[in-house]
Amino acid sequence: MITLDGSYGEGGGALVRTALALSTLTQQPCTITNIRAGRDQPGLKSQHLTIINALKVMSGAQTNDITLGSTNLEFTPGKIKKGIYQFDIGTAGSISLFLQGVLPCCLFAPGKITLKIKGGTGGKWQSPVDFTQHILFPYLERFAEKIDCKILQRGYYPIGGGLVEVSITPKYAPADILDFLSTPLISPFVATHRGPLEQIRGIINISAQLAEKQIAERIEKTARLSLAQHDVPISLRCEYAQTPSIGGEIILWALCQHPGSTTPCILSYNELIEKEKTAEQVATKAVQGLNSELNSTNAVDQFLIDQLVVYMAFLPGSRIAYAPITEHAKTNIHVIEQFLPVTFVHEKGILETQPRR
Repeated sequence: MITLDGSYGEGGGALVRTALALSTLTQQPCTITNIRAGRDQPGLKSQHLTIINALKVMSGAQTNDITLGSTNLEFTPGKIKKGIYQFDIGTAGSISLFLQGVLPCCLFAPGKITLKIKGGTGGKWQSPVDFTQHILFPYLERFAEKIDCKILQRGYYPIGGGLVEVSITPKYAPADILDFLSTPLISPFVATHRGPLEQIRGIINISAQLAEKQIAERIEKTARLSLAQHDVPISLRCEYAQTPSIGGEIILWALCQHPGSTTPCILSYNELIEKEKTAEQVATKAVQGLNSELNSTNAVDQFLIDQLVVYMAFLPGSRIAYAPITEHAKTNIHVIEQFLPVTFVHEKGILETQPRR
């Protein structure tokens, strides 16, 4: 039984999500105390309960009696089964954060898994589903025969109502994840420096209720003018959708893969539409955020490193240029090292995974 203190590090939900995924993957039961002790409203939220219930359905996992706000969890995992599953987080609970708790074990399932998830497709303190689709998934393709994400309906705070379908056909289904770790079936992630900027892409998704004000078009125009300084192809797409709650966001990503590398090099930044910000201010802030990433020496952005460390752990020898390490990443590394025989070493701006001696 692995015991974790939920107040460790930034004391948020990342510890819970990572622990649930790795407990299921490694078949090691775990206990988590002081869940989300670092937050104003501690305890499990709807998103975490949905992950737990999803793992109960998908694997037969068992827990102690828990409810919204519970601060202690005893989790006994089961083995993930292939199939088609539908889950509703409720309101605008984050679909992206839900996926963080189930994706790692789905990548090593015994067959194809399709997840149909209802909830929020974007919002504060989370990466939008577009990030999962266009930034994270290119890094995970090496684990799967096919991995796909479809955004069928947008959903914004507070009502949500978004619908996303994720399909994963695993390439490997080891009886024991430790066997996979000890056998180099997949090349590790190696991105110790960045290649030249090749192109910039982006999506501006907005509620159709704001179409008359041309919010998306104004964001696109301002962003395009600001990004022109980079002198590379720029592809920005505007989308309007009927949504129960009014909202929207812009996500920008830059492709900088080094020639000859098998590891993607993608930097991104996203910005929410908010009442107190004009369309032009939203665009400007998004471009400034992306430029900040491009002005660094990092091979991945601050949002990706938090999630990528889990998958780096599956491939000892992975080396990614990133500094300084975020608090979220530090928390995830702490959890990973409890479940897997790997060690993370961070020296001279390079984060590396090594087998534990």
